[in-house]
Amino acid sequence: MQKEYKTEDLTIIWKPELCQHVGTCVRMLPKVYNPLERPWCKPENATKEELIAQIDACPSKALTYILNK
Repeated sequence: MQKEYKTEDLTIIWKPELCQHVGTCVRMLPKVYNPLERPWCKPENATKEELIAQIDACPSKALTYILNK
């Protein structure tokens, strides 16, 4: 089941069944992604550009995004 995390500019979509737990997200944006906290994803702690760069680097494509209108 996918989960969505929204900011004003974009919606992050996480598909846990695709996640390989490589940790790219946590290493790139530790203020956004912390698997020990709930919610584990806090997109308000980064800019849209930082989030997009990190999501594009996700090796499994478990993280994707859509731009909000």
